[in-house]
Amino acid sequence: MKKTVLEELAFARSGDKNDVCNIGVMARRPEDYDFLVRELTAERVKAHFGALIQGPVVRYEWPAIEALNFVCYAALDGGASRSLRMDALGKNFASHLLTLEL
Repeated sequence: MKKTVLEELAFARSGDKNDVCNIGVMARRPEDYDFLVRELTAERVKAHFGALIQGPVVRYEWPAIEALNFVCYAALDGGASRSLRMDALGKNFASHLLTLEL
């Protein structure tokens, strides 16, 4: 099977609330959704972010719109008002996830 980066198969958006990051991943084409469901697991997402995500990652499927939603707990070093990270917000998580090789 040929490897590809997630960006070729999906769009993504992310946001944050306190120490939780939410990443929505939407298939570019209906035929890509089943592949994403099979390959883009919560475990794979957590591994991709490494030490940035300290808590669990929970995946929710939304087949009606061919999308997956990942809720990443303890992902923002305490949140924007507590973190010493350069960028403690979850806005950039989607961009980083799109670099994942599948």
